[in-house]
Amino acid sequence: MTQQNAEERPGVAAAIVVHEGRVLLVRRRVSEGRLSWQFPAGKVEPGESREDAAVRETQEETGLMVKPVQLLGERVHPDTGRLMSYMACEVLGGNAHVADADELAEVAWVAHAEIPQYVPYGLFAPVQEHLDETLNR
Repeated sequence: MTQQNAEERPGVAAAIVVHEGRVLLVRRRVSEGRLSWQFPAGKVEPGESREDAAVRETQEETGLMVKPVQLLGERVHPDTGRLMSYMACEVLGGNAHVADADELAEVAWVAHAEIPQYVPYGLFAPVQEHLDETLNR
C-alpha cells in the first residue's frame, strides 16, 4: 500500500492508557492479521480530532473515561496500511470492561513484563519507549 492510499483512508487513533502500573489492552473478536491484542483504537470520524477519537473509542470499547495527554507518534501501520496516531491517555473514571461485545472479546490490564506475551511482535518504538518510562517508575 502506498503512502497516498494510506492517507486517503480514515486514520486510526489508538489510546495508550496507563493506570496503576499497567497498560490497557483489548482483544478483538476478529483479528486483523496477526493483531489480536492491541490498544483501544478506531477510525477518526470526519471533523473529529485524533485526540477526540482516542477518547471516544476507549469509552465505546471499554467504558473507561480517559483524557488525552500527549501524542506519542504516528506511522502507517505495517500490517494494516492505516495511518495510526498513538495517544497517551490518563484515566478519568470508570472501570474497564468489554463495553462493545460485538467488537471486543476481552480487556486486560497488562504489566510491563507481560507485554511481549500479549504483543509478541513488538510495539511501535515511541509507544514502547513511553511504556518503558511510565511502567517502570
